[in-house]
Amino acid sequence: MRRKALLIGINYYGTKHQLNGCINDALNVQRYLVEDRGFNPAPHDMVVMTDDPKNRGTPFEPTGKNMMEAFKWLVTGNNPGDSVWLSYSGHGAQVKDPDGDRESGFDDTICPLDFQTNGQIDSDTLHRVLVSPMIPQARLTVLFDCCHSGSAIELPYVYRPNSQGEVNLVDNVKKGINLASQAYQLMQGGFNARKIQDAKMLIGGAKSLLASFQHREQEHNEDGLGEEKFMEDWKHEGKDVWMFSGCADNQTSADTSIAGAATGAMSHAFISTMRQSPNQSYVQVLQSTRAGLAGKYQQIPQLSCGGEYNLNQPVSF
Repeated sequence: MRRKALLIGINYYGTKHQLNGCINDALNVQRYLVEDRGFNPAPHDMVVMTDDPKNRGTPFEPTGKNMMEAFKWLVTGNNPGDSVWLSYSGHGAQVKDPDGDRESGFDDTICPLDFQTNGQIDSDTLHRVLVSPMIPQARLTVLFDCCHSGSAIELPYVYRPNSQGEVNLVDNVKKGINLASQAYQLMQGGFNARKIQDAKMLIGGAKSLLASFQHREQEHNEDGLGEEKFMEDWKHEGKDVWMFSGCADNQTSADTSIAGAATGAMSHAFISTMRQSPNQSYVQVLQSTRAGLAGKYQQIPQLSCGGEYNLNQPVSF
């Protein structure tokens, strides 16, 4: 079994977007993976990309082009049983959805060092470059410590702890695709009495679907956070992908200072949680991370998965 890791931390030095703790996050994660999880720090197994001046002009500078190449290195050429890790600490944002398939009207993004000149990397692109190429028998674990990160790689199953620590499923796959297809077919070739009756049934189905969405939001969304639905049917990819994200789509992640050192709140909470109890299950890590952030920060961490997996299994990467 081979393990690979890609660690990205961007402070955006000298810009109006400067952050303070992102490079530290990458280095802290590196130490954790090597010291606690047995990862090999050699460059052929672990790549660290930061905007430290020493990386300027090298493949380790986190420009958009370099990051895309690093993503491809991470998820291709893997064999059954391999485990790969990705962590990103930097700016996250949202851009207008060009496809019109996101109900919010926006795609989540991450911001490479050169995002102002060469653009951001949107969630759909991240899914296609990171998740889709993975073989089902290899595992990808992701830690995103950035704003608007809940759907950053568009995984179909999202779990969010409420204020009592109870973990609920937020279904992230759009249920209305079939209705849209039926409506399109109904519009072809003019109308007749049968089609009018079909249209009435279709409208009834749409109202029922809307009601189910509203009910599920009231039932699972105690913290007042919006859900996102994806047009793409990612549910059937069956990829072994797990992502811990620092907040929901409409929230921001804190860049803070702990014990005198700049750090991201989510990165610090995740590493602390794992070091205190290395054999926790996925749901326990999510709950513990939530507890570590609660009271100090408004952000609510999330766990996203590529399938309906058993959350009570021990965290493994």
